[in-house]
Amino acid sequence: MISVDNLAVEFSGQTLFSDVSFTINADDKIALMGKNGAGKSTMMKIIAGVQKATRGNVRTPKDAIIAYLPQHLLTEDDTTVFEEASKAFRHVFEMRDEMDHLNKQLETRTDYESDEYMKIIERVSDLGETYYALEDVNYDAEVEKALKGLGFRQTDFSRQTNEFSGGYRMRIELAKILLQKPDLILLDEPTNHIDIESVIWLEDFLVNKANAVVVISHDRAFIDTITNRTIEVTMGRIYDYKAKYTHYLQLREDRRVHQIKAYQEQQKFIADNQTFIDRFKGTYSKTNQVTSRERMLEKLQIIEIDDVDTSALKLRFPPTQRSGDYPVTVKDVSKSYGNHAVFKNANMSIARGEKVCFVGRNGEGKSTMIKAILGQIDVDGTCDLGHNVKVGYFAQNQAALLDEDVTIFQTVDDVAKGDVRTQIKNILGRFMFKGDEIDKKVGLLSGGEKTRLAMVKLLLEPVNLLILDEPTNHLDLKSKDVLKEALQNFDGTLVLVSHDRDFLQGLSKKVFEFKEQRVIEHFETIDDFLIRNRVESLKGLDL
Repeated sequence: MISVDNLAVEFSGQTLFSDVSFTINADDKIALMGKNGAGKSTMMKIIAGVQKATRGNVRTPKDAIIAYLPQHLLTEDDTTVFEEASKAFRHVFEMRDEMDHLNKQLETRTDYESDEYMKIIERVSDLGETYYALEDVNYDAEVEKALKGLGFRQTDFSRQTNEFSGGYRMRIELAKILLQKPDLILLDEPTNHIDIESVIWLEDFLVNKANAVVVISHDRAFIDTITNRTIEVTMGRIYDYKAKYTHYLQLREDRRVHQIKAYQEQQKFIADNQTFIDRFKGTYSKTNQVTSRERMLEKLQIIEIDDVDTSALKLRFPPTQRSGDYPVTVKDVSKSYGNHAVFKNANMSIARGEKVCFVGRNGEGKSTMIKAILGQIDVDGTCDLGHNVKVGYFAQNQAALLDEDVTIFQTVDDVAKGDVRTQIKNILGRFMFKGDEIDKKVGLLSGGEKTRLAMVKLLLEPVNLLILDEPTNHLDLKSKDVLKEALQNFDGTLVLVSHDRDFLQGLSKKVFEFKEQRVIEHFETIDDFLIRNRVESLKGLDL
């Protein structure tokens, strides 16, 4: 059991949270929830031991292993994928190497009665007792299983880590964490860079094989699947629910209803007493009563109502001209890079107003197909955009395309049209840009902030074909709900690449699956597709 005792964090006189206490038991799967800026990541870093609290401490059992996956990390560049993942067992290999080294010394030394000789024997004995007590594990096989589960191919194992994107390097670090079988796994947005099949593999691992887990995630389906407890960080304190996320939302709403009722009753109580004080202050016969009530009000702890975003902003895409009957047509398209074929003889027709999603493992060609449709790469075959098609495209690197010399407000104001210009501050606020932040230069924003700003900008452009490649990374649940509602009401054509199943629900009735150099059309929702493929996918991922 890990105990968090009276934690407090203060920055420049501002209190992020205070007097936070809870325990993490061996079988807990905890979702750490709260608004951006509430202190979730800070609290996780303190538990991980990478940041110190202003006050309080975290108590862990001796020899407990705590593994932490932050949102952003740097991995070494001088190793292969397999070598880097194998570092999960470095302590075992180092123990074995030390025993071999010491045993060789014992074979050559002749000072059998010396203190140093006896120390070596004692060290070898201690190491052997620990080493041979370890479970008999085929370490190479475990590394291979984890890497394949997280989307790596056998041919990737010998490649250098610096050949991979940041997302794939995050997966290597995740593989190392899972292989260590720690007592507590801390995960900060783990699904941002992995595809649906890898998310499914991760879910099953965390539910069936992991010990305690604490996760921060904006993937509603993911946290509902893996967690059995929700800790909400809000207004400097926590609320602890023995419930999954969806049930927690109901309990939180019940709590807020009771808070409002108690607050209203307290305000009436205060008003009544203040009326009495104002009426009889200076009246000699009532002096003691007045003084007593004044002291009581001074000591009264005012009930606070949790800060919940109740704004009713409805974001809609601006109207645009009608496109042709088939905005996207792909005929016998093939694409290869050298000897590697991404897909062969792919065909698809996407009708006006249709909403479709591309799914499949990373590297199977989803983003490549998007680039082919947009004419950004050369392919064999034909990709045609229909008559009068106006494309809005959100790429995975969309943030890098923003003008870093203008402010957040100017970025949105440049594309906003008509009445929506009067709502710019509200729109930015819904996407977590509030107050004076909107005057900040884009170049000063983090990668996640730039991603959110790029999404706001796209939402305001008049287009009739939207192509979105992983648009929900770095968006919180509220922002994703705003985006999803806007897409549901969008009367144009939508092509969506996403691993966020909850986000995809209700958005698409056709799935294009990218698999083994093929593009397969399925006339079904993402839920139907996943239900039909889940068992087969999990077997293929070799759990």
